[in-house]
Order: sequence, then structure tokens, then C-alpha cells
Amino acid sequence: MRIMTAIACSALTFASLSTATPIQNANAQESSGFASYLQQVRQKALQQGVRAQTLDQVLPGLTYNPRVIELDRSQPGGSPDSAIPPFAPYQQRHITPARISQGKDAYRRLIAKLIDVERETGVPGPIIMAIYGKETNYGSYTGDFDIPRSLATLAYEGRRRALFEPELLAVLKLIDQGVPQSALKGSWAGAMGKPQFLPSVYLRLAKDGSGDGYADIWESEYDAVASIANYFVNSGWRRGEPWGIAVNVPSSLNRSSIESKIVPTRCPRVFGRHSQWKSMAEWRAMGVVPATGQTLGENTMATLLEPDGAGNRAYLLTGNYRVILDYNCSNFYGLAVGLLADEIRS
Repeated sequence: MRIMTAIACSALTFASLSTATPIQNANAQESSGFASYLQQVRQKALQQGVRAQTLDQVLPGLTYNPRVIELDRSQPGGSPDSAIPPFAPYQQRHITPARISQGKDAYRRLIAKLIDVERETGVPGPIIMAIYGKETNYGSYTGDFDIPRSLATLAYEGRRRALFEPELLAVLKLIDQGVPQSALKGSWAGAMGKPQFLPSVYLRLAKDGSGDGYADIWESEYDAVASIANYFVNSGWRRGEPWGIAVNVPSSLNRSSIESKIVPTRCPRVFGRHSQWKSMAEWRAMGVVPATGQTLGENTMATLLEPDGAGNRAYLLTGNYRVILDYNCSNFYGLAVGLLADEIRS
């Protein structure tokens, strides 16, 4: 009787396994592979000085998040041959009266800190506020994804492991250094806090702007402001130099004569649209003149960008514009930050 019962139980177990759905089987395999990958990460983290106690606290609680993979795979690829859309519609969507008004309010609220930061770093308050506005709408939305879980999922999936595994190791270091795991919320791709720093950027450049000994970019606007400025200083911001100015370009300009001969190795679709570097005096001699009251020093070097083609609004861009691009390598992003900063300053 006992033998028959055991056989029946075994048959029942086999039947339940054999009737598992393909999705259930796939999920089981995914969980097994994910757990195995985290053991590899554990060994790498130990080698990089993360304490075993921290890893034992964090890694067992991480689970695979398929939503993050969906979001990653849905990102536009931007093939080299695809057409670049016009900038004007983007400008209208991203530099709205509401965003300008909120930026002015934030600027007034933080003016004392911004003056101190600009005195120390040379990075203007309106530029810092424009980054703050573009990244998180002045802190109103910083993301609610669990950062360790998202980065572990993206690194495990493998398509961009070279990017995401170092960030996963960096976030483990953050926790090991005392950053509360509960604070680590942000975008699905791992960007955190008011300035949307990746964990590796936080480790290098986050600053304590409030004087409490902790760079809390999630809750402290002072820390966020100081950290954004430090990022720009690290990227080479030049004190006293504008990011660029709007200009009028004569129809007679020989554009082939100013085309850059340099083949960019970084962000080729972005930098490839910029002209040769010339001084403001040289641009004036070619009939390229400021379109507003803003201007550049006669010896200031700048490149020409016509984001919507000849006959539309054009810009002369300085080396500080390249610093903005270091935050996000997109001409649309860089122009929007510069133009929003100008509106906040006015």
C-alpha cells in the first residue's frame, strides 16, 4: 500500500512538472541563470573590496525585472543613416513657459547656494538649474525603480553588460560605504537622485553641499547643486565663458569652406554637425553676427551649428557647450540646457 502511494505521489509530481507552462519554465530558467550570475558578481565585488556582509545583505534579495529589459530594448537605436529630426519642435516641448517659470522659482530659492557654488567653481547658477530642470523637472520626479535590482537585471541580460556590470559593482560599493539601500531609487537605467547620476559618477563626483558629511543627491538640493557643478568642473568648464549664442548666418556663407575635417571618435552624429573652430572675430568677418544682445569675446573660439538647416536659427557654440554634452551627448539636449539657462537668467 505504501509502495502504491509513493508511486502515485511520484506520478502526480511528474504530471505537475510536465504540465508547467512554457512561461513558467522560462521564468524558472531565468531565475536560475540570474542567481548564478549574481554569484559571479559577488566574487568580482569581493575582489574590488566590497565586504561579504554587504553582499550577503543585498544580493539574495535581488530579483530579475523583465520590465527593465522591455524599456531598454524599446529605446530608439538611431541608425547612422536615419534622418535627424528638426530641433524647433523639441525646443517647444522642452523649454515651456512652465519649465521656465519653475526654473526661475528654483533659482530664487537656491540663489544663496548657487552664488557660493559659482564663486567656487565658475559654473553659473542658471546652467546648474537648467540641468536640474531637464533631468528631473527640478526634483519633482527622480524615478522609482530599485537601482540595484535594475542594474543587476540589465547586467545579467548581457546586451550591454560592459556598461551595466560596472554600475552594478559601483552601487554595491555605495551601499558598502553607508548609502542606505532604501534610498537607491531612480530611473530604469540606473540614474539616481536629483541630478540623475549613475552610481560610478556618484562615487567620483557627488559632493556634500550642505556640510553634513553626506552627499545626499536624493533629498538635498544643496548636495545636488554642488554635485552638478563638480561634474562640470571635472568635464572642463571654463569660468566666465558663455555656452554659446544665437546668430544670424548670411545666405552667402560658403558652408563647404568651414566644414570640419576632424573625424570625431565620440558621438560622431553629434560632433559631426559642428563646423570648424573659429574666433568670434573670424565669424564676424564672414557675416555671422549675434542675433540677440548676447555676444562672445572677439577671441573666443566657437563652432557653428545650424540644427534646422540653412536659413533657420543658428548658434555659435563654445568649449563650454561641449561640457554640457558630456552630461548627455545630444545636440538637442545641449541646446535645450543652454537656452533654458538663458531664460532662467533673464
